[in-house]
Amino acid sequence: MEYRHNPPTLEEVRLARPKLHNPVKDFKMSLSRLEQFALYMNRKIGSMGFFIFLLIWTVVWLGWNLFGPIQNRFDPAPAFVIWLFTSNILQLIFLPLILVGQNIESRTADARAQADFEVNQKTEKEVEIIIAHLENQNEILLELTRKIDRK
Repeated sequence: MEYRHNPPTLEEVRLARPKLHNPVKDFKMSLSRLEQFALYMNRKIGSMGFFIFLLIWTVVWLGWNLFGPIQNRFDPAPAFVIWLFTSNILQLIFLPLILVGQNIESRTADARAQADFEVNQKTEKEVEIIIAHLENQNEILLELTRKIDRK
C-alpha cells in the first residue's frame, strides 16, 4: 500500500474496519444440546475433583471388599469382577465422550485462531496506514524545510 499525497483519514479507517466479535461465544452458541453436554462432561470428567472422586470410590470399594465384614462383601477378593466390569463400562462411556469434547474444544481453538489472524491482518493494514501518514508528514516537513532554507 503506497500513499503519495493523501493517506486515508482515521475516520475512513474506522469506517472500513469490520466490527470485532467473540468467535468462541459465536461458536458455542452454534452448538447443539448434545455438543454442549459433551463439553460440560469433558470439563467435569477432566477435572481433579472427578479424579479424586474416582480415587476415593476405588479405595472405598476395594477396602470394603478386602477388610469389610465377610458376610457383607459384595465383590470379594481376589475376584473383584464387579469392579473390573464397572470400571470398563465407565471407560467405554467416558472415552468417546472425552474425545467428542476435545474435538469441539479443538474447533473452538480453530475459530479463536482464525479471529486472531483476522485481527492481525487488520492491525497490519492500520500500521501501514500509520506509516503512510508518517511518510507523508515527513515529506511535507522536508518540503517546508527546503522552502525555509531557500529564503
